[in-house]
Amino acid sequence: MVGLGTLVNMAAIILGGLLGLLFGRSLSEQKQDTLCRACGLCTLFIGISGALQGMLTVEEGVLVGGGTLKIVLCLSVGALFGEILNIEDHIEDLGEWLKRRSGSGKDGQFVHAFVTASLTVCIGAMAVIGSIQDGIMGDPSTLFTKSTLDLIIIMVMTSSMGKGCIFSAVPVALFQGSITALARLIEPVMTPAALADLSLIGSILIFCVGMNLVWGKQIRVGNLLPAIVLAVAFSYLPIAGYLA
Repeated sequence: MVGLGTLVNMAAIILGGLLGLLFGRSLSEQKQDTLCRACGLCTLFIGISGALQGMLTVEEGVLVGGGTLKIVLCLSVGALFGEILNIEDHIEDLGEWLKRRSGSGKDGQFVHAFVTASLTVCIGAMAVIGSIQDGIMGDPSTLFTKSTLDLIIIMVMTSSMGKGCIFSAVPVALFQGSITALARLIEPVMTPAALADLSLIGSILIFCVGMNLVWGKQIRVGNLLPAIVLAVAFSYLPIAGYLA
């Protein structure tokens, strides 16, 4: 069944959120804050790990770094486009709408929780690759693996930030569902080089999400999202080899 992976992913997020709500009610505010920062630290290292995999290679037994210029170009140009389009505010507007529709008007953390959780579970190569596999081959195995990870992540986030995290299932449905539906069009574009660049920039954005969790909102990560599209586009440029 095409689309099963996204449906299971949504269910996993909702289940993780419900478990997080039950667990979070037994925690004091101080414990919730500590748990939130611990989740942020985990997110930081997930981002660092993915970024280093994309930047470091072994050549003749020597560890060699690269990709710095690519990162600078993608993030700086992507940030400019993101600020022009005001993506973060649009995501927050969706969060405000969901907040009203769900009767959560008194939850001051709802929008922050929604945006943070949505960015965490939507950014990354696994969502793209898994959705393409599901759309073309009817193989949801990658999204099933992602669902397990998302269940744990959302459970921890909901415990510390509240039920806004549960509604990250909505952008997951929109994002992954769209890729699954358009998989045959997207699949030729996502070459190994394009996927590697997407994973590299996506990992850096995940690192930024972790920074916001640990130190409070420092970076408008939503406005950096165009950097992921630019990473794929840059992989096709004749100068891509010089940016590696």
